[in-house]
Amino acid sequence: MPRFPDSPTSALIHAASKGGKQYDKRSADAEHRSTRRGQVTREDLEGPYPGPLDTDSSALETFSTPEYDADHGPSEGVEQDPTPHDPTQPGPGQRWSTWRSVAKGQRGPDPLPEWVVTRDAAIDTELGILKTGKEADAFLVERAVPPGADASSDGGPDLALDQAATRCLLVAKRYRSLEHGQFHRGSEYTEGRTVRRTRDQRAMEDRKSAWGRAVSATQWADAEFVALREAWSAGAPVPYPVQIDGTEVLMEFIGTEETDDLGRTQAVAAPRLTRVRPSDDLLESYWEQLTHGMSVLARLGFAHGDLSPYNILADGERLVIIDLPQVVDLAANPFSSDVLLRDCRTVCDWFTARGLDVDADALFADLLAQAF
Repeated sequence: MPRFPDSPTSALIHAASKGGKQYDKRSADAEHRSTRRGQVTREDLEGPYPGPLDTDSSALETFSTPEYDADHGPSEGVEQDPTPHDPTQPGPGQRWSTWRSVAKGQRGPDPLPEWVVTRDAAIDTELGILKTGKEADAFLVERAVPPGADASSDGGPDLALDQAATRCLLVAKRYRSLEHGQFHRGSEYTEGRTVRRTRDQRAMEDRKSAWGRAVSATQWADAEFVALREAWSAGAPVPYPVQIDGTEVLMEFIGTEETDDLGRTQAVAAPRLTRVRPSDDLLESYWEQLTHGMSVLARLGFAHGDLSPYNILADGERLVIIDLPQVVDLAANPFSSDVLLRDCRTVCDWFTARGLDVDADALFADLLAQAF
């Protein structure tokens, strides 16, 4: 997959350490030497290198992105290249849309939402970092067709060319290899999972090999994409999975865009459930939406595996469940009952603390009944 060129430092949000000190972006040469040492080739990884920011997993989160012009990308603080640039060609921090570069099975399920940009002339622009995590980082990406570009489309026969979307915001979730991640409970979630090739399965069991670490990284991305595809198709409140390319999953951005008096636009991600204080009526609605989502997953044979108010977004009056790489197979995983019960107790504790009378054991029993 084409990697984003090094983006202008001022156009991205830098993660901060616990002490608040910002990290300096390393030079391209230093980054290249450090990331390549002792690792497999890019062709072996079959996915992107880590994004242009070298973020720390203990970093603080950022919930909004820099101001940018909705038609032309970042609008302030970006150093201008004195050389004239063709707006129909990728510039710094941009790449051609990767929609056409992935197989049909690596794209989201049908029906394809109308907002998804499928045109060949679309350019992906990296706008900033949304979140850092134990195993992956999430970046905000704008996929848009520049004015004056070729209007070719891959929308399919049911999508008229003049109705095809020309701009959308996506979240690019990029998984790190094991040596760069801090996710230490992997075996609890991956028990019972299989991969297509026995060679890859043996490699995953050998965490000392570079190939094994590479396969493990793609396994987490594959698991989340497959879970999102099935959950979205079944009606669960999850982001629409646009596509997967190696260790990068592109999915729907959950949030809003705000425009100031000068016409500058800022994308603001929906807050996590733990940060909102809903009214009594909205709290009950949230509970109904959440139990519906958990029921859909259970009927598919899944438990979220790490469900908590931190992995649920409150987008106005609707809830959206996120972060599904650790989904557990309720039939094949010997730890599945414990994992599902933990999910039930965690979310019930949050609702109970806010005055809603809910029973974790009753929820657990109901989900098991729907699963089997």
